[in-house]
Amino acid sequence: MADIIGYFGVGLILLAYFLNLFNKIDNDSRGYMWMNLIGAGLACVSSVLIKSIPFTILEGTWALVSLVALVRKKK
Repeated sequence: MADIIGYFGVGLILLAYFLNLFNKIDNDSRGYMWMNLIGAGLACVSSVLIKSIPFTILEGTWALVSLVALVRKKK
């Protein structure tokens, strides 16, 4: 189950990256930020399930940064 959650999370982060790279979505758009937040959150959950502390920290930080960006965008 951890792998499936991780695949979806990482896939969503990569999709956001590729869409931005090919100018299909702007990196300060809410969609981009949501994709990163959800993707990193799922990848973080997967990392917790497999007990990978470094990736838990990485993905947790990525999710937190995306959340802060979304909150700032809302203002």
